[in-house]
Amino acid sequence: MKNIGASVSAVLTPEKKEEVEKVEEEEYYQMENEMIFCLEEAPEFQISAVAEWAENARGDMVVGVDTYFRHIETGQRCESVRDCFTGWSECDEYTTTMWETLCERIENFGNLEQTICDEKRVVLYRR
Repeated sequence: MKNIGASVSAVLTPEKKEEVEKVEEEEYYQMENEMIFCLEEAPEFQISAVAEWAENARGDMVVGVDTYFRHIETGQRCESVRDCFTGWSECDEYTTTMWETLCERIENFGNLEQTICDEKRVVLYRR
């Protein structure tokens, strides 16, 4: 029993305690990337997406990624690409079709979160 107590107290030496406190006090940096999705055939149709996360000084991600889209008129945060059109209506059939096409291509895009973190502009092509 005494040996077990001695080994436990050896783990919590003042040096180790200080090391643990340094890790807990480590600085984190808020990171953000804003990028744009657009259509190949109509690049004027664009939707902005944002990724936010935190990294430590070594570049390790310490707070998970939060991704969202920006409303096309207000710039407000939207949780889904379709929310970007809430409260907005366009009468023109071509315009409505292009926005719908852009939404579908974004929804079907693979590795969306990583793309929003890394890229500045992504052109979505016809399949």
